[in-house]
Amino acid sequence: MFEIYWPAAFALLPLPWLLRWLLPAAGRPASALHISFMRRLHQLEPAAGPQARRGTRWPWLLIWLLLVCAVSRPQLLGAPLAPSISGRDMMIAVDLSASMEIRDMQLQDQPLDRLGLVKHWLGAFIERRRGDRLGLILFGSKAYVQAPLTYDLDSVAQWLNESFIGLTGRDTAIGDAIGLGIKRLIQQPASSRVLLLITDGANTAGEIAPIQAAQLAAEQGIRIFTIGVGADSQQHEGLLGLLNGEVDPSIDLDETTLREVAEITGGTYFRARDSASLEAIYAQLDELEPSLRAGRPSHESIPLYPWPLGAAWLLSLGMAVQQARRQLHVA
Repeated sequence: MFEIYWPAAFALLPLPWLLRWLLPAAGRPASALHISFMRRLHQLEPAAGPQARRGTRWPWLLIWLLLVCAVSRPQLLGAPLAPSISGRDMMIAVDLSASMEIRDMQLQDQPLDRLGLVKHWLGAFIERRRGDRLGLILFGSKAYVQAPLTYDLDSVAQWLNESFIGLTGRDTAIGDAIGLGIKRLIQQPASSRVLLLITDGANTAGEIAPIQAAQLAAEQGIRIFTIGVGADSQQHEGLLGLLNGEVDPSIDLDETTLREVAEITGGTYFRARDSASLEAIYAQLDELEPSLRAGRPSHESIPLYPWPLGAAWLLSLGMAVQQARRQLHVA
């Protein structure tokens, strides 16, 4: 495809006429020799009339047009080039403990367990992170790396969808999940180290405490964003449909620790009470940790400006040679 990279250069085309109009006419030197019959010579018709003089202008106009065309940088666009990848490195840690199967969430007015809702909205979040490298940590009684940092986000989403409750044990090792995230992120550039931790409980297993792991993460410049999953208190119906007090399905959620972990590392704590709040959280994460945005697609380009530039040079050389010959002939 043909393209002119700088079309504004054609605004220079009337420049010679503007200069001719604005600048004063060049003065003629006074005659040093007076000839008595000079007046009669001026009355004679010159050998080169106005038509001949106009004919000598077109090479100069053509040269100027060729120079302007070269400045405008015409080019041929070839195949698109692969964009450079410079997004963020983010590890996502998802809780698979027994409490994640509690059905206190809803999706499109249908009851759903916590892990099912996390999978649904986390899948959409992963899809929006094109240009980033994502990794997946699954944790329960122990923490495991299910997907190392990769640009293959489709595989990360697939491994997330294939996870299930109890795959890594039925307890909750939050500290170990953070420690494993640190191990995977420590070798990455400091400006892009991010860990997203999603859980619905408190630390009940593992070898390292969450606060201690958060302090280690802060020393390594890793920011942790924590999401606590669980619905608010609900009225419980007893026998004969009578209300029998409130039930808090999120009683085991340790929000104090999750909030402190986020604050220590410079991150943020979010509470996901339902589908709408989880979607709003992911929208805020997109603003806090933006992924690589696609710019103007780049293409392989073949510059064409040497052609008009070379033509202008050859035409100028031809005119110079012709002028030299004319002077030799006169001499």
